[in-house]
Amino acid sequence: MRKLCAAALLCISSASTADVKLYVFDCGRISFDDVSMFSLSNEETDVRQLFVPCYLIEHDAGRLLWDAGLPLDIVGQGKVEVRPGAAMWYDASLLDQMAAMGLAPSDVDFAAFSHMHYDHVGAANAFKGSTILIQASEYVAAFERADDNAFFNQTLYADLNDAERVILNGDHDVFGDGSVEIISAPGHTPGHQTLLLELDNFGPLMLSGDLYHFEASRAMRRVPEFNTDAAETLRSMDKVEAIVAATRATFWIEHNQALADTLKMAPAYYD
Repeated sequence: MRKLCAAALLCISSASTADVKLYVFDCGRISFDDVSMFSLSNEETDVRQLFVPCYLIEHDAGRLLWDAGLPLDIVGQGKVEVRPGAAMWYDASLLDQMAAMGLAPSDVDFAAFSHMHYDHVGAANAFKGSTILIQASEYVAAFERADDNAFFNQTLYADLNDAERVILNGDHDVFGDGSVEIISAPGHTPGHQTLLLELDNFGPLMLSGDLYHFEASRAMRRVPEFNTDAAETLRSMDKVEAIVAATRATFWIEHNQALADTLKMAPAYYD
């Protein structure tokens, strides 16, 4: 199987032999009146609404959940104020969307989260029977020092404390064939990570976690005020962008609402 190597950081298959499918779920919205916390002025972007996705990857060797959306207790509650000038809403839960496909959390073999902020782990406790793939630095931040990290709500993932887990210290080939690669990209949180997929028909695809929140963030290399390490974030941007360039991957900013409006939602899929 021919390999592509991205800037000596990672090798992936140029054509995976596995049957890989990607399902995209609508796991809510967040709106902001003021985007300055993202180190953008309100004049530099007119975007005020962020999409919140969840993803399910089906591979011949198992299923991987990537990100778990907003907290389940806001489902069906309409707009819920996070703080003055910020709100979130969530119409149909990830679990209900999966159930409509005949899937339960027990059908998911692995769960990995780009990071442990509340809008990425809302349904995490439901996947306590899955094997959790988490960077060592994120595990410490989330389970041992949650009170020291902005936007970590330990009640949303407390059940994972007893889950089977694989502690990562860098990039990780989930199924061992280069088709699903976790890419260590710290800085937004101590153990933030992205996900690189090799899809036979769609081609390489990078799911960017919160490396960027807006297209303007990527274009101007802006680091949000609340990131744990700005310099580390910039290094992660360089690393991920090098991989994207080397593999010619499509790049999805997960929170991009304009992008989400163009995507096929589950039960449709990308392969």
